[in-house]
Amino acid sequence: MIIILRSNSSDEDISSVEAKIRDMGLEPHVSKGIQRTVIGAIGDESKIDKEILEALPCVENVVRVMKPYKIVSRDSHDGDTVIDVGGVPIGGNRVQVIAGPCSVETADQMNQAADAVAAAGCRLMRGGAFKPRSSPYTFQGVGVEGLEMFQNAARKHNLPIVTELMDVRMLDTFLEHKVDVIQIGTRNMQNFDLLKEVGKVQTPVILKRGMSATVSEWLMAAEYIAAAGNHNIIFCERGVRSFETAYRNMLDVTAIPVLKRETHLPVIIDPSHAGGKAWMVPSLSRAAIAAGADGLLIEVHPRPAEAWCDADQALSPDQLNTLMGELRGIAQVIGRDL
Repeated sequence: MIIILRSNSSDEDISSVEAKIRDMGLEPHVSKGIQRTVIGAIGDESKIDKEILEALPCVENVVRVMKPYKIVSRDSHDGDTVIDVGGVPIGGNRVQVIAGPCSVETADQMNQAADAVAAAGCRLMRGGAFKPRSSPYTFQGVGVEGLEMFQNAARKHNLPIVTELMDVRMLDTFLEHKVDVIQIGTRNMQNFDLLKEVGKVQTPVILKRGMSATVSEWLMAAEYIAAAGNHNIIFCERGVRSFETAYRNMLDVTAIPVLKRETHLPVIIDPSHAGGKAWMVPSLSRAAIAAGADGLLIEVHPRPAEAWCDADQALSPDQLNTLMGELRGIAQVIGRDL
């Protein structure tokens, strides 16, 4: 069960609701966000008299949630949540395309990439300063210097930035460099200590699906972030591991309507990591928007053949321009904007 408190609730109000829940034989779990505080009641919900809780002056609503993921569940929140990223909404009627190179390489490369992303009409930019790689001998990113290059390039066009956090010890550095969206990669989807720490800040989080994770496991990973207090969560499907070898990963388009049914949070798609080849990206992107995705995470490089990381899947600026026109048409057909 979720107890949603009024926005002006005090610490004394919270304590009184906690005490009432304990009197009913359940254990309270408090999650404080910027806009609201919710209290999860853990235990046998049949013991709870919903009307008694609703009668408390500080309580706005009481929702019975039988699923193990409570805060991120659609049952806990009416309507779709829209995440504000530096004035850019993710979720709602507008589809957002987050574009940029797989990895930050040089200042010149990032400046050219930012120019291309802005010219195509994208409102957010992606780029990896720290790169998780399967081999310890491949390029691992340029680190903190990369964050600085990334910010310098993106800010010229007022583009909020998205970059991946791999190590909890770097969280303060990310905050100091004003990273707008923290990405939790597929290999860290169930790094619960990392999830708890990003849950303690209010920076929006893109949570990528683990390569073999079920939808339920993915939702529970998001619950770790939400339970710690950060409700600004964006799900990102990036393809799951399968028996097929013709492409890099199997894009699970089915996950879009399933998540839309299960959670009120936004859902985006990473077609670049799913297909692993640039020629697949447009088709997968079109399918994702048609299926109801709230956005895309696309790799774009000024000169894809020279990219230091994942060169095969990066689009050129011209290809991004063409794709944006196609996606705009699909979005309009289903009543959305791009």
